[in-house]
Amino acid sequence: MKVSRHFLILVVVLAAATFALGQGKGVDSQNQRISDNSANKAPANNGTKQDTGTTGSGINFGKDKTRTVSLLPNPYRMTARRDVLIKAVTDVMRDRKLILDEASSKPGEGILVSQPYTFIKGAVVTQSELNRYASIVNSDSRGWTRGRYTITVEVQPIDGTSANVSVNAKIEGRTDGPTGAEWTTLPSTGIAEQEFLSALIENVTGAAPSTSRNKSDLNLKFSVVVANTGTKIVSVDATPKSVVINANPKSTRN
Repeated sequence: MKVSRHFLILVVVLAAATFALGQGKGVDSQNQRISDNSANKAPANNGTKQDTGTTGSGINFGKDKTRTVSLLPNPYRMTARRDVLIKAVTDVMRDRKLILDEASSKPGEGILVSQPYTFIKGAVVTQSELNRYASIVNSDSRGWTRGRYTITVEVQPIDGTSANVSVNAKIEGRTDGPTGAEWTTLPSTGIAEQEFLSALIENVTGAAPSTSRNKSDLNLKFSVVVANTGTKIVSVDATPKSVVINANPKSTRN
C-alpha cells in the first residue's frame, strides 16, 4: 500500500515536470512579439505633414477656424435719398427701443440723436456687458451697476441718390456710492455703432450687410499663353468685366 502511494506521487511529479518543460519549448512567438511591441512605444509620426495639431501629433484645437470679422466702414455710403435714410433711422431707433431726442435732433440737417438707452442693469452682469460696449480697463476697480448709450446718426448727402451715414455712440457707466449715483463717460469699442449701422443697412436694403469687397473691385486678371512660336504669341486676359484676346502683331478685344 505504501509502495503504491509513493509510485502515485512519483507519477504526479513526473507529469508536472513534463508539462512545465512543454510550456518552455512551445512559446507562442506571435504573442511574444505583440507583447514586446506594445512595451516599446514611440511617439506618433505624421510623416511629412507636420503642420497638423500640436507639433505634428495629429491633434488640432481649432487653430485658424475663427475668422476675424471685418468692421463696416463708418461713415457708410448708402444708395438712397436723404429723406428715405432719415425715415429709416427713426424706424431703426424705434425697433431698437430708442427714443428720439427731438430737442437735440436736427432732421433738416440730417442729424438724429436718441435719448440715453439703458442696455444693462445689475451689479452682477453690468461689468461684463459694459465691457463689450466700452473700454473699462482702467476702471475695473469700480462697481458698475448700469450701462447706457446714446446714438447720434448724421446723414450727409453726396448727390441726389446716395449719402454717407455716420453713427456715433456715447457710452456711460453708472456707479452707486455713498454720495449717490454717478454716470461716467467711457471710450466706445465701436460695437454699439456697428450694431446700429448693420440694422440700418438691413432696413434700407432688405439684406444683411456684407463686409467683403464688391466683386467688381476684385482683381481677377490672369494670362494664359495659348501658343508661343518664334513669330506669334497669343494670350488671353480675363477680368470680371471683359475677356481680352491679344495676338501679336494684331489684337482683338471681345
